[in-house]
Amino acid sequence: MRRLRTALGLAAIAGVTALLLSGCAAGSAAPITSESVSGDGFPVTITSALGDATIEKKPERIATWGWGATDAVLALGIQPVAIPADNYSGGDDKMPPWVADAVDKLGGTKPTILDVSSNDVPLEELLRTNPDLLLAPYSGLTQKDYDAITAAGIPVVAYPSAPWATPWRDVITITGKALGMSTQAADLLTSLDAQVKDAASAHPEFAGVTIAYVDDDVDTFYMYLPADPRVEVLQDLGFVSPSSVTSLDKGEGTFYTTVSQENLDKIDAQVIFTQAEDQKTLDDFLASARGQLIPAVKKGAVAAMVGAENVAAVSPTALTLPWALPTITQKLAAAVAVAKG
Repeated sequence: MRRLRTALGLAAIAGVTALLLSGCAAGSAAPITSESVSGDGFPVTITSALGDATIEKKPERIATWGWGATDAVLALGIQPVAIPADNYSGGDDKMPPWVADAVDKLGGTKPTILDVSSNDVPLEELLRTNPDLLLAPYSGLTQKDYDAITAAGIPVVAYPSAPWATPWRDVITITGKALGMSTQAADLLTSLDAQVKDAASAHPEFAGVTIAYVDDDVDTFYMYLPADPRVEVLQDLGFVSPSSVTSLDKGEGTFYTTVSQENLDKIDAQVIFTQAEDQKTLDDFLASARGQLIPAVKKGAVAAMVGAENVAAVSPTALTLPWALPTITQKLAAAVAVAKG
């Protein structure tokens, strides 16, 4: 599934299907509470599904694993010592542009890029960077990896409830707590929310327009549910999910459903939001017989993010949201104009 190769570009492509079935979209995990994160300073203990992490003093050498933690650390002004490779949208340096820009802006020694090809944390590679904390709140970290890393004396902050299931805002909150920067993390979230609110205010025409986020993947047609973090951002911009989105949900996952070809005409959203790795793939879908079954596609009311970098950036993090928001709103404005025309 191309979407998961994007959002989980830090995982090996061979593990995409397994990640999908485990429920990799944010929004399904329990909210952060005083029971899961305790203490205002150091030492601080953060509880995860794999075990407790007690951080005795402010960490200085931060390693990250999964999606979003790297962005949160960089957005809080700290250069990590090790980060996972992004084999999907990272280019030659294995860093997506928003990460590479932040790394360059902070200066200093660039982080070691950890191999993700096996889905397991490369322990020896990680230990060579001498980290004093591993942050993996939105990841597929296994108990085996957690135990091996903690046995080496490195506290590990894993996901609160399930792999690939931590809301993106909670990734920032957890990161801030682990780094002793809760106030800065809260300020960062306020800034990010304000950017979305400002974008919504600049486009009052979005309010109340129905939208469906879909992904045509050759043999399977996916539609994302309101619990998906990308759909949440669209709703924050003023869009609403039509009843067809939830009525077509077959209970396959917490954040997505598949739609059979005979039901595509039931996706009655005014606007379709979609993605494609290249323009030809998008054009082929829009012109295809099954694409034309969707009323909004037939009308041309489609907003599409094209290219690996843009598709990856749709999954919100501390860095992708400001990076992608201008493009997303521009595409949506054009699609809404067609829908209302």
